[in-house]
Amino acid sequence: MSHQALQGECWAITDHAAGNQRQALALAERMQMPVRHLMLSPRAPWSWASPRLTLGGRLALPRSQRDSFGPPWPELAIGCGRNAALLTRMLRTLAGPRCHTVQILDPRIDPAHWDTVIAPRHDRLSGPNVLQPLGSLNPIDDAWLQDGRDAWPALGDFPTPRVGVLVGGPRKGIRIDDEYIQSLLEKLLARQRAEGGSLLVLTSRRTPLEVIERMRAALRDVPGLLWSGPMDGNNPYPGVMGWADQLVVTPDSVNMLSEACAVGCAVQTMTLAPLPDKLKRFHLSLREAESLHDLDAIPPARQTPLRETAAIAQMLRRRLLAD
Repeated sequence: MSHQALQGECWAITDHAAGNQRQALALAERMQMPVRHLMLSPRAPWSWASPRLTLGGRLALPRSQRDSFGPPWPELAIGCGRNAALLTRMLRTLAGPRCHTVQILDPRIDPAHWDTVIAPRHDRLSGPNVLQPLGSLNPIDDAWLQDGRDAWPALGDFPTPRVGVLVGGPRKGIRIDDEYIQSLLEKLLARQRAEGGSLLVLTSRRTPLEVIERMRAALRDVPGLLWSGPMDGNNPYPGVMGWADQLVVTPDSVNMLSEACAVGCAVQTMTLAPLPDKLKRFHLSLREAESLHDLDAIPPARQTPLRETAAIAQMLRRRLLAD
């Protein structure tokens, strides 16, 4: 493939899950190609067996989505998530060798069905076409953080140290409940009383309402903010990441932890019970890389940011040029 061929179109294919969109678009936007984002949702029975059932091709999509998933085909297609894996696999047949197909996250079938598979190291997926970053792909770099500070200058007025707190939610094997949040709040508030500073707290769509309300009551008189959804205004996430002197992240989300570790300030977490095996491996990898620390430990002033997306994009460009 010539250098000119890299100027062709790149499709980022996802469902509506924000985490899948963020990874696919972060990589697509680093490929220096025009990007088209397709949010597609295969229908039953294809959705039940994705990405195994390919019989029927484009009929897997609702009629309203079929036109967007058609020729002219892209030079590069990047999918993230199980539903996207079906469509990137189909493109290998529909578009032929002129389209390099990439699937982010373990597709749970032989990675040879794609040209490139990008699966985090803790998935333990291997193969000649598998790239293994430590964490999840994301857009965070120095320019992204500066944009966050520029867009949210008022956050820089909060007293230091500014502690960004990213709160996820329960998942299989992990409880983010009243007991957990009470313990987390006690530690955060004790530190704030001792050191001063402010708490910039962001919840996610998965955070239980009772957890949000408990935090809102506990943080009412503490300098900082609590954002729990659009009712609190625009999401200040880029500003919090840009201005944070420290970050504290609940242990449940690979994406949240990966993005926090890309910032360059100290990142800490708190666990009250053993983590599920795969997530435990991820946490251990971050700790071995000195990218993640326990909340009870004294945090370093700075740490080397974990930024893998640019390197993955460079490897992918080499693969495209070698096709």
